[in-house]
Amino acid sequence: MKKVCFSTMINAPKEKVWHVLWDEQTYPTWAGVFSAGSRAESDWQEGSKVVFSSAGGSGMYGRIAKSTPHEYISFQHLGEVKDGQELAFAQHHPDWAGATENYTLRQIGNTTELTVEMDVTEEHQTYFAQTFPLALEKVKELAEA
Repeated sequence: MKKVCFSTMINAPKEKVWHVLWDEQTYPTWAGVFSAGSRAESDWQEGSKVVFSSAGGSGMYGRIAKSTPHEYISFQHLGEVKDGQELAFAQHHPDWAGATENYTLRQIGNTTELTVEMDVTEEHQTYFAQTFPLALEKVKELAEA
């Protein structure tokens, strides 16, 4: 597994960027870059379960390992959701076991630096290198509107 990092500067306060990232109305817009109809379900509290799914219901589940609202959130990916069933990575995709995805928001004057650091398998590295910048551009558009 390799750690990759993506970053962008957004002309909006970090509270607005956070809202764009995790609100049920805006999440599907930026995450739709990865899969149309994307949704995220959680109460967004540290230690809570989170499910990231597509319109067809497949996706990934995990837990919020750490959360400091408007500043930092870390997801620990635990498995995939397939045909309505949760399948642990440790058993079904050991190459993804232990993967994390971290979002850091840092206020710099009137702008917010959004940095995403995530673990990816070698076979998915090119996909995320091409797609994640497009997702961050959508976050930027939504937050600056």
